[in-house]
Amino acid sequence: MTASGSMGGVIVFSTWKGRPYVRSLVIPSNPKSGGQVGMRSMFSFLSKAWAGLSNGNKATWETRAAQLIVSEFNAFMSYNQFRWRNFTAPSKEEPAASAGTPATLGAFSLALGVRSITATQAITTASDGWGVCFFRSTGVGFTTAYDNLVAVGTISGTDPVVFVDSPLIPDQYYYNTREFTTDGQLSAETGEETETVV
Repeated sequence: MTASGSMGGVIVFSTWKGRPYVRSLVIPSNPKSGGQVGMRSMFSFLSKAWAGLSNGNKATWETRAAQLIVSEFNAFMSYNQFRWRNFTAPSKEEPAASAGTPATLGAFSLALGVRSITATQAITTASDGWGVCFFRSTGVGFTTAYDNLVAVGTISGTDPVVFVDSPLIPDQYYYNTREFTTDGQLSAETGEETETVV
């Protein structure tokens, strides 16, 4: 017998891989915590990136997918989300080789808007660069981490990678960026920039 949905705000019925299950209803205490925003930002990037992977890239996930009894896409997502939770960059292939040439980054700049800040990371040479992580804090001299990531942009040649952070409440905001390669290397921080939303 199968069922779907919640009952009494206490338990949830559903099906996973054709098997029905029941569990207690869990409501996050703060769905916008730094950790959750950081993980969701990387999840969004990865889920969109999968479609652009080559057949060769996707084939490397077949063994892991077979072991986990999931699709190659799910193997790709779970592995890379696990890497990001440990503040290690994602990789297009499994295992991550970490031997590519990082992109050469140009200037990092901020532009103030109405309750928004536009962050722009210039790309001088793309090389094996895959994405740019945008980190934000309200404290100066912060250390970048998985839980202060606010967006991930895709490197496309030497086009600048742009992120519009909005809506923002009045405060002073500090940003930093780091680039990562297609095979799982995370670059050093580019340098902190700040703007004040009034």
